Amino acid sequence: MAELVIVEERDEILEIVLNRPEKRNAINFALYDDLAEAIRQAERAQGVRTVLLRGEGKSFSAGIDVTNFLLLAERYGEGWQQRMRSITRDTQEVLTALERLELPTIALLHGHCLGLALELALACDIRIAAEGTQLGLPETRLGMIPDVGGTTRLTRLIGPGRAKELIFTGRQIDAGQAAAWGLVNQVVALEHLQAKGETLAAEIAQAAPLAVGMAKRVIDGMHDLDRGLQLEGWAQSQLFQSEDFMEAVKAFMQKRPPEFKGK
Repeated sequence: MAELVIVEERDEILEIVLNRPEKRNAINFALYDDLAEAIRQAERAQGVRTVLLRGEGKSFSAGIDVTNFLLLAERYGEGWQQRMRSITRDTQEVLTALERLELPTIALLHGHCLGLALELALACDIRIAAEGTQLGLPETRLGMIPDVGGTTRLTRLIGPGRAKELIFTGRQIDAGQAAAWGLVNQVVALEHLQAKGETLAAEIAQAAPLAVGMAKRVIDGMHDLDRGLQLEGWAQSQLFQSEDFMEAVKAFMQKRPPEFKGK
């Protein structure tokens, strides 16, 4: 069975690769667990100066594997909807660990970067996107909010007005629009994506690693991330008990538009 997350070290770079290409790297529980282990490996790595994160195949990632919702009772027990704040906290901790690495992190995006995948990219320091990449947070169309740091980190990055527009509508935007909004740092041709990431990593490696790590901590410390994550968890715990959320999951599985009632 193929590894769902591949970790490879070379030339002061640690590369983390999402490796479920047949599902557009949709993030199921097994992949997410492996991602958590990859981040722990990055924390322990010696001689690494930069982390590159990318997806194998046609997309960075299509986001969460919606079948995860059907497995929540199996993973967390009956009555999981009453435990949503702790479940959300467990999920948030993985991306918070990624964000709090002292190593600089660069996400290389292509194809699709949606939902949880965009939240993953937002936890990185720098995002480079291939031309034509589609980005978005469609959670409100499923009766949820982006609760794995997406609401908090997106607002911090592009401001409340644009964050509200993207989250309220659940729409997708292309890489060019994402760059104009400051959501991604650069847009390049797909065939140059890997090289651009490695070139930037080499440039970062010329700076003093302690200084880079401290600069990252100071910049990230200017915002109250922890309070934002707590608010996300509280809001999601309410939404997962709503009729609209259950209707959204059923509609998705039945491949039909949901009929929301605001309940």
